[in-house]
Amino acid sequence: MENKAMDATALTISIIGAINWGLIGFFNFNLVSFLFGSMTWLSRIIYAIVGICGIYLLSFYTRTGKES
Repeated sequence: MENKAMDATALTISIIGAINWGLIGFFNFNLVSFLFGSMTWLSRIIYAIVGICGIYLLSFYTRTGKES
C-alpha cells in the first residue's frame, strides 16, 4: 500500500537535511546547531529524523517502475 503523504513528508525532511549539509559544506554554517544548539537532545532528534527519512527513501528504488 502506498502512502503519498509519508513519501512527501520524508522527501521534504530529506531536502531540508540536504540544504543543511550544503550550508555546512559551502559556508561552514550548521543551521540545526544555530537554531537548536550544538548536539542538544533536540538537535539529535532532528538529525535522527532526517536519517530515518533518508533510509525510508531508499524504498523509492524498489518502487521505481511498479506504479501503473
